[in-house]
Order: sequence, then structure tokens, then C-alpha cells
Amino acid sequence: MIVFRYLSREVLLSMLAVTAVLLVIIMSGRLVSYLAQVASGSLDADVLLQIIVYRLPDFLQLILPLGLFLGFLLGYGRLYLESEMTVLEACGMSHRRLLAYAMGPAVLVALCVAVLSLWLAPLGALHSNLIFDQQKQRGELDALVPGRFQQPARSPRVVYTESLSETGRLGLVFSAERNPQNKRLQITLAEAGQTRVVPELNERYLVLEQGRRYEGVPGQGDFTELRFAEYGTLLPNKTQTLRYPRVEALPTGGLFGSDKAAERAQLHWRLSLPVLALVVTMLAVPLSRVNPRQGRYGRLVPSIVIYLVYLAILSNVKSQVAEGDAPSLLLWLVHFGFILLALNMLLFGRFWRHLFDQVALPSLPFRKGSS
Repeated sequence: MIVFRYLSREVLLSMLAVTAVLLVIIMSGRLVSYLAQVASGSLDADVLLQIIVYRLPDFLQLILPLGLFLGFLLGYGRLYLESEMTVLEACGMSHRRLLAYAMGPAVLVALCVAVLSLWLAPLGALHSNLIFDQQKQRGELDALVPGRFQQPARSPRVVYTESLSETGRLGLVFSAERNPQNKRLQITLAEAGQTRVVPELNERYLVLEQGRRYEGVPGQGDFTELRFAEYGTLLPNKTQTLRYPRVEALPTGGLFGSDKAAERAQLHWRLSLPVLALVVTMLAVPLSRVNPRQGRYGRLVPSIVIYLVYLAILSNVKSQVAEGDAPSLLLWLVHFGFILLALNMLLFGRFWRHLFDQVALPSLPFRKGSS
């Protein structure tokens, strides 16, 4: 039991460190994308933290198996490098018992991945999709940022306002758009503006006050000028059709018994992610056995290549199942194939160690003369 706790601690500490680094990298890239949407006005800054929190389970369900895989490579690799594994093997630690000990943290991580993939990730996808849909239902004025020229999403006009009060009143409004019929540029400048709703027509208007409107073609002298005390512009009504729940946001219970290919693929994908954590553990145990001359990271690159090939095949098969081009059983055959590969590495470890030594530790000219 002492050896089991020691080995598990080495793996879990390495896994947590790797998972944290990978999560920061992925979330940083996604945060940059969200900040760009905030800067363009298509996303409110107040919902940014909520979206990040809701997307965390979706990222973690894929990061945790990779973190576990690298945790075994780094944790067990250090033990091999410092000859601790050699001592354990001399005391009777067989490869079979080492694999059994490795399944302890693997089952724990697999249970966490199961909770994420079957419950938390769909729930987070549902709430994040709902937030995005609510942001799309906002009017053009709701997305305005004072002191910045903006072009609202799917709108042909560029709008600027100097100030925006809590009541929705605008100060010093500038608007520019091109007439879709004659392609003439229309520029409107007003001292103030506000939104008015016509309940009878169920329509909203932006009413500008004390301003001028110019229309013409730049470079030509046929501009027309219109002065007005009030000028109303119809604001487009947002459709109330929401895109949730998408297949990623559907609850797992609702996917059972479905006859749709996309929903069957999503169900088997969610069920296969915990299995992925167990299979990569079986792969990581023989791959973590390094030659002390290679160093701790001797087999890291070829091992990561094997993991990426595994995940790429799974993703490709999932896409084929979702399109109806392949049966769901094919997804599990991929897992079975890599289980056979892991068992082959365990049974014929000497052959695989020689192969990886040739890949990870190439023959260098100065090694022949070294003593």
C-alpha cells in the first residue's frame, strides 16, 4: 500500500501540473477570441466570466486524459531515471503489478472524466450557448460602446456615440451607411438620440435630434443635405429563434434510444472519453520505461505522437458516425485496437524498448569514442 500511494502521488502531481499548464494555454487562446468579440461589441464584457466557467468542463474532459498520460510518462520516467523502479523490480515488482497500481489513479481520473463528459460538459454547453444566443438578441444600441466607432454584427452601418446614459439616451451620434439601391453614402450627424417603441407596430426606432443628413458619392459634388429637428430610423427586430440545444448541449439521458446519427455519435463519444483515460494508462506504463542515458524526456515525443494518432482516429471515426457513414461500433473498435497495442507493448517490452531507443536515442559519432 505504501508503494501504491507513492506511485499514485508521483503520477497525480505530475498530471495536475501538466493539466494546469494545458488549461491555461487553451483558455488563454479562447479568451483572446472572446475579448475580440467584446471589443467589436458583439459580446458584453459582463458575461465573459460566465462563458469561461461554463466552457471549463468541455476543455477538461479532453485535457485530463492527456494530463494523465503525460503524468505517467513524467512521473514513472523520473523513477526509472533515478533507478527507483529498478529497486522496486528487484524487490519483486512485476509489470503486471505495476499496471494494476497504475489503474488506481486511472480509475479516479476516468470517473472525473465521466462526470464531466456525461453531465457537466453538456450542461455548460447549454448555458454558454444560451448566453451567446441572448447576446445575439440584443439590439444595435445595446452593443454600443461610447467613444468608439463600431459596426454592429450583420449591420451595414457604422455608428459612433459620444455618451450613453443609463436610460439609453445618446449624445452626439454619428452614423454612416451605404444606400443598398443607389450605392450612395449616407452620413447622419445629430446632437442627441434616443430609442422609441411603437407598441401598435411592435417596432423600435432610433430618433435623432437636431442634426444633419448627407447623401452622395465621395469625390463628386452632388451631395444632398437635409437638416432635421427629429429623424427616425427603424431598428431591425431580432428573431427569437435560439440555436440551443445543439447536439453537444443535449442531456445524456436524452441521447439514449435516439435514431439520429449525430446524437448516437455524441452519446458514444461521451461514453468513450472515460475509456480513453484507461486505455492511455495502459499505453503509458510501458512507454514510461526510459533508458537512463536518454533522460526523463527521451520517449516523450514519440509517446505524444501515439496519443495524438489515437485521438485523431477517434475524432475522425466520430465524424463518420455522425454523418451516418460508419456504425457506432467502429468507435469502440478503435479503443480495442489500442488496447491490443498496449498489451503488445507489455508482453513484448524488449522489442518496443529497442525500437523506441532507436527513435529517441539515435547513434551519435562521439558516443563510440566516449568512455
